[in-house]
Amino acid sequence: MKSESAASSTSLSLWREASDTHVRSRFAGYYYLLAWGLLWFTSSEPWENLWAWGGGSLLLLLFFALRSHHRPSAQLDPAQLQRWLDLHWLAILLQSMTWGLMLAGIQLHPEIVASHLLIMLSVVVFGTSLAFTYPMRMGRCALAILLTYLPSTAIKFHLGIGDIGESVALVIYLGYLGLFLYRWNREYRIGLERELRLLLHGEQLDRLSRTDALTGLGNRYQFNALLPAWLANARRQNGQLTLVLLDIDYFKAVNDQYGHRTGDLGLQAFAERMRQVFRRDSDILLRLGGEEFAVLMPDTMLEQAIPLAERFRADLAAQPLRVEAQVEELPLTCSLGIGHFLPLCDDSAETFYKRVDDALYRAKARGRNRLELA
Repeated sequence: MKSESAASSTSLSLWREASDTHVRSRFAGYYYLLAWGLLWFTSSEPWENLWAWGGGSLLLLLFFALRSHHRPSAQLDPAQLQRWLDLHWLAILLQSMTWGLMLAGIQLHPEIVASHLLIMLSVVVFGTSLAFTYPMRMGRCALAILLTYLPSTAIKFHLGIGDIGESVALVIYLGYLGLFLYRWNREYRIGLERELRLLLHGEQLDRLSRTDALTGLGNRYQFNALLPAWLANARRQNGQLTLVLLDIDYFKAVNDQYGHRTGDLGLQAFAERMRQVFRRDSDILLRLGGEEFAVLMPDTMLEQAIPLAERFRADLAAQPLRVEAQVEELPLTCSLGIGHFLPLCDDSAETFYKRVDDALYRAKARGRNRLELA
């Protein structure tokens, strides 16, 4: 159970991270194109060197299409989700490097005179955006920020553009981004863990609400939900549905004679005996309350179900249940009612259930330890 919970948690965590990464990537392309357009049309000769501006625009459009259409699927397993994340991060890192080199390139190009202020703002704004948008992977995000930040900053130092105060401010701000990236990564992880705990807790509560605590079988709540659903499915697809109701005979006498502790152990042993006989994957075993049990058998004809039910009754009567209490063996019998869904007769789940329940009461009225057909 713990390993299944851990696997589920890992899968949910990766899916959420992949989904967040994709959603946040969809809008990044607009801002890269907008910033490139501002640099283009505020340059001294925007209609010169069109090959450089146009080529940069096409490259950014290519990254935009790649990141927008690279979508994760909910059907991917954890290994596939990890591969998807690796590929998507590769695209993010390549675009960050390309953007940094493009900004450095227009600074180095002798015929392009672009606004130094806009170039530095693009470096700072896109570095900050990366830290805020992709804090889920701190190492990769830090690399993306450096690939954006360093090329044009290195060219600035190399060419001696701007004063010393601006250079110091850029270095200080890079350190500031590192601190905030750490903080945002921590907040993202804490929020993700909290959300996963809530989801898993909700799943556990739902499972517990549908499970009988004593026997581990489905409970009445689950029966009331499943019977109408399977009946509707059988009606829609002209399929088969069989219901077996079981009631332990004279169970009150067991509690009176041996005590409720032994009675509870007897109910657990009875449920385990049911699992041994009704063990097909399609069989749904339930405890309806007290000493009354049920087996819902989808896609099963009456002729298939009767031998199983009769075998269970005969084996129970012949072989006492073994319990860990003051008595080693607990002799029990049960009465059974069994019925097959009839579309012309059963207009609702309640009608079908009542017909089988009436058969169970006939079995009890006719001497118990017997099976009656509805």
